[in-house]
Amino acid sequence: MAKTILIVEDDDSIRETLQSVFELEGHKVLTAENGQVGLDILANEPKPSLILLDLMMPVMNGWNFSTALEKDARLSSIPVVIVSAYNDKAINIKCKAILKKPVDINALNDAVEKWSDS
Repeated sequence: MAKTILIVEDDDSIRETLQSVFELEGHKVLTAENGQVGLDILANEPKPSLILLDLMMPVMNGWNFSTALEKDARLSSIPVVIVSAYNDKAINIKCKAILKKPVDINALNDAVEKWSDS
């Protein structure tokens, strides 16, 4: 079943690769280069099934993005999967899974299938 996935990642090559992978799987993909752009997208688009979130980003990092999600009743129920080289620092973020970069695409696909809303 096609899902809408928001990818919040500052690295262009990673963001574009993940977008291509999930679009080939038939999903709708929204992308943001930092947390602030991600929040802007969430304010103007239908709620995604899942958010893939990097932690270390300019403008607004993953920790601040996650805090903003938790404070918004409409957004707080969206499942978040962290994809970051700094996964040990992610423990204090409410998330469904933490995947360490470089991420295994099969593990990422499994996480999307397991944790995204239907």
